[in-house]
Amino acid sequence: MHIRPYQPGDRDAVHEICIRTADAGQDASGSYVDPGVLPNIFAHPYTHLEPELAFVVDDGGRAVGYVLGTADTAVFVRRFRAEWLPLVGDRYPAPAGEPGNPDEVMAHLLHTPERMILPDLADYPAHLHIDLLPEHQRAGWGRKLIDTFTDALRRAGAPGVHLGMLSENRAARAFYDRLGFHVVDVVDPGLLTYLGLRL
Repeated sequence: MHIRPYQPGDRDAVHEICIRTADAGQDASGSYVDPGVLPNIFAHPYTHLEPELAFVVDDGGRAVGYVLGTADTAVFVRRFRAEWLPLVGDRYPAPAGEPGNPDEVMAHLLHTPERMILPDLADYPAHLHIDLLPEHQRAGWGRKLIDTFTDALRRAGAPGVHLGMLSENRAARAFYDRLGFHVVDVVDPGLLTYLGLRL
């Protein structure tokens, strides 16, 4: 097993990994009518718009984990709306009113990328998503993925990186604490805890 840059042939594996880990690290495939909405929000936009910041754990030619993100959230949001949303927005229409089920909640997130820009995170303009299949967790690959990603961010000149995680995901929180991430207070975080790391 080793870490390498994302390749177009990894798309299906990344799609599966995202769904299988989207419920606080557990399989979310049974929680949505179309769970494909998840990677179309949290994975594919990054590999499409900033493939140079996408890396996978390769197990014999198959991706079993990934880290991906952006060096500049504000720029990413603009590109998401202009370049990504036109590709997938029709498949997941924005709800007409308040989202009434999990699929509509995700469709709302898809159509409101500006939600990612939070003034309290201005010192941490980069952000990331990291996921590993359960059978490959707790083996050191998460740390290696983060190190690979932050090295790439430093080369890109990003001063800091953040992420939002479900507050209930205690195992993930312990992982980020060990890596030196700290809580960044934001106004109205909802179900999330925001963590930052200065680079």
